Amino acid sequence: MTEYAVINPATGETIATYPTITDDALETAIETADAAYRAWRDVPVAERAALIRRVAELHRERRDDLAAIIVREMGKPLAAAYGEVDFAADITEFYADNAEKITSDQPLEILGEGTAVIRRSPIGVLLGIMPWNFPYYQVARFAAPNLVIGNTIILKHASQCPESAAAIESMYRDAGFPEGAYTNIYATNEQAATVIADIRVQGVSITGSERAGAAVAEVAGRNLKKVALELGGSDPFILLSTDDLDGAVNAAVEARMDNNGQSCNAPKRFIVVDGLYDAFLEKFTAAMTAAKMGDPFAEDTVLGPLSSVAAAERLQEQVDKAVAQGARLVAGGTRDGAYYAPTVLTDVTPDMDVYSEELFGPAGVVYKAADEDEAVAIANDTTFGLGSYVYTTDEAQAARVADKIDAGMVYVNVVLADSPELPFGGVKRSGTSREMGLLAADEFVNKKLIRVAG
Repeated sequence: MTEYAVINPATGETIATYPTITDDALETAIETADAAYRAWRDVPVAERAALIRRVAELHRERRDDLAAIIVREMGKPLAAAYGEVDFAADITEFYADNAEKITSDQPLEILGEGTAVIRRSPIGVLLGIMPWNFPYYQVARFAAPNLVIGNTIILKHASQCPESAAAIESMYRDAGFPEGAYTNIYATNEQAATVIADIRVQGVSITGSERAGAAVAEVAGRNLKKVALELGGSDPFILLSTDDLDGAVNAAVEARMDNNGQSCNAPKRFIVVDGLYDAFLEKFTAAMTAAKMGDPFAEDTVLGPLSSVAAAERLQEQVDKAVAQGARLVAGGTRDGAYYAPTVLTDVTPDMDVYSEELFGPAGVVYKAADEDEAVAIANDTTFGLGSYVYTTDEAQAARVADKIDAGMVYVNVVLADSPELPFGGVKRSGTSREMGLLAADEFVNKKLIRVAG
């Protein structure tokens, strides 16, 4: 049975299908990855970094082809697709640049005579389970640091991203990585569980939904494997004061529309103090509905289709239920195939399902807060804790609110500011780990103590 397919969400056309891996081929992939690890871990760090750098170069050399692939696979507007390819290249290059720092010994001050260091060593074969919304970026931030460290990678991509998955594997192969250092598998969920359980596999990283994360963590826990979870988010955008309301609104809309509204750390709940609420809502609604929706290959398209008809149907169901439960539909709420109109909801209360859900698409909920304390209370009243955004002209308030927010990331007066050197991750049901930055290199590493007597 074929589970992997490229289905253009803009047209509904099935472009290509890919058969899932056989059980025998899967066993060979694990065996080859384990054998590769035995040699790869002893390759000098500078040589590992040089190969990683070549992968970054290949992202740039193949930029046009790579961008077109993900437009076809998941409907990302072409400009955003180019941006993702460039970001994946930058992330990969960051780990090449910092390879020595990542792997160098950390001396310890000790009470007795002699020396002690923490030596960061690889642990073995890792499984990555990646999502469809950022096909290159998500892989780069997992694979690059771990390959620099000396681990080897088996990568199970989302079933709707088989073409980009193959393109990534080709770049690692063409860069000169040994066979088994990076292996793409078109595996079923059951086969992924088999990989996690295999004694030769030492850890698993998943970026995806809460449901998928819980399923993977259950298998990993049962088999005593390290697991890194990057899950969903319902990030707050808190507007407390501003001397440029239009600028704040534009930032809110740009962030909400990023990746057709399908970004885990995009703001989805807009919490505005009473004195700015009415003006913000009016301008926010106007800007949301003005976004040009259309062919993702067109240069002026801001909003393409959602990743699939099923994704658009799920968002439609959430919005319809919210309205049925008493929320006010200010704009949008309509679907045409996989396209979903920019949508704004207000008057959402804690007893409604949408209050605690993640809206994965171009839809946002606007809340009114009496003051800073109520804004923070609304922001924290969620099971998620990925990112957050605070807009204020008061520096002391910014620091105070940043401390109070229960999230893994707080951005003050800026959106879309992710960067290779900045760690990415959340708390609560948004995840357990950090990717990007130097912290990413500490997830799957043996922090080995070496104590030498005087």
